Amino acid sequence: MENAICIRGLCKHYEDFSLENLDLTVPTGTIVGFVGENGAGKTTTLKAIFGAIRTDGGSIEVLGCTDPDRLDKSQIGVVMEDSFFYETLTPRQVNSIMKSLQPGWDSAEFARLLNDYQLPEKKLIKDMSKGMRMKFRLATALAHKPKLLILDEATSGLDPVVRGEVLDYLRDYIQDESHSVLMSSHITSDLEKVADSIAYLRKGRLLFQMDRDELLEKYGVLRCSPEQLEVLDNRLKVATRKTGFTCETLVSDAAAARRALPDAVIDRASIEDIMQFYTGRDAQ
Repeated sequence: MENAICIRGLCKHYEDFSLENLDLTVPTGTIVGFVGENGAGKTTTLKAIFGAIRTDGGSIEVLGCTDPDRLDKSQIGVVMEDSFFYETLTPRQVNSIMKSLQPGWDSAEFARLLNDYQLPEKKLIKDMSKGMRMKFRLATALAHKPKLLILDEATSGLDPVVRGEVLDYLRDYIQDESHSVLMSSHITSDLEKVADSIAYLRKGRLLFQMDRDELLEKYGVLRCSPEQLEVLDNRLKVATRKTGFTCETLVSDAAAARRALPDAVIDRASIEDIMQFYTGRDAQ
């Protein structure tokens, strides 16, 4: 299977928001980072993938299936920021419940994950730290050995150590080339560490989906005088902000900008830089 997820021309209209002609792919065996400001349409997209909402146009293929009613959801693991379990349960009790409800649930695999993640099986969910709760949700999502893992803000609010552990678990999961991950996150530095490609959704429209390394190599932040900036081809300028007597400009082709302005400073642009400049451009 070439793509775990293939979305073409997806549309969903609400009274105050529209998702327009979204094209998005998650190639099998890869991690795709899904970024965008609050209200950009990421959650709407994820709900459409799950089949939780009806769309107004376009097509969605998930694990080779285009009919959400026939999609084998046992092949999908989902990790949300908020828990969907009663907090008075323990992992042992959750195991007892899930093995009777979740097709393909593997109690031995769940026990292995609890051990790997250092989670006590008799501890109440309500007594777990935020990091432990997130690792518990991940263990629950992986216990039935899904082919596709979808994470919505899974690392939000976690300390750097726990975030690093979660990213390591994702790296382990993706070692199986039949596995795929779609990861929505506001912590773009995490995506720079693990994602193979980045999809940027802005106000209901996909600005781009690019290979991570190509994206970080292509864009740059130019720092120069207003006079130098005038020399640069406007087609390379995404957005500019002034800081004192200099200008900071996001350029869409850092190599071309260096050739045009060899004496100027052009730094690597992070995903966060790219998003902030696009947001500033829209506000101008």
